[in-house]
Amino acid sequence: MKHTRETIIKLIKECRATKTPIDLSGQDLYGLDLQGIDLRGSNLQYTNLRWANLQRVNLQRADLQKADLRGAYLQEANLEEADLQWVNLRRANLQYVNLRYADLQRANLKDADLRGADLDYAGYELSCETIGIKADERLVSQLLYHLCRMDVQDCPEWDELRNDERVIALANQSHVIDVYGLPEIEPLNTQEEK
Repeated sequence: MKHTRETIIKLIKECRATKTPIDLSGQDLYGLDLQGIDLRGSNLQYTNLRWANLQRVNLQRADLQKADLRGAYLQEANLEEADLQWVNLRRANLQYVNLRYADLQRANLKDADLRGADLDYAGYELSCETIGIKADERLVSQLLYHLCRMDVQDCPEWDELRNDERVIALANQSHVIDVYGLPEIEPLNTQEEK
């Protein structure tokens, strides 16, 4: 059932007051200001949220499959455990967003701003749809840490890069070392292998 914008705003306010999930699947919320609203556990599948203001919105465990969030402003939003499969987040502002345990399979993140975002345990895929994201030192050092911990075979170029002190230093700045008690990256001893 399609609702008018006024009805949607009323439903959201009721949801906020009662703290219950809401079904807004397929609704047109283009450009709506929903800043700070609690939509945890809500159904937002196929919802048009293009250019919506979702700053500090709680979308924990929300279902946003195939939603359109192009250009949406999600700074500091909580998307922990959210289902973001096939969601379009192109050019979205995701700065300082909590994406822990979120499912981002097949999500379009082209040109999205992920600086300061928490992607720990998120289902972030390496595909053409994630090329061009804006990242920061936190994400780069985390990805480098993971790369340095891989058991790479038959790639002498990586062995050389992997032992570069700058790569090791940046990888060792990753928060995963302190937060999860993981060991620091050490240079590989390539002389022993020969």
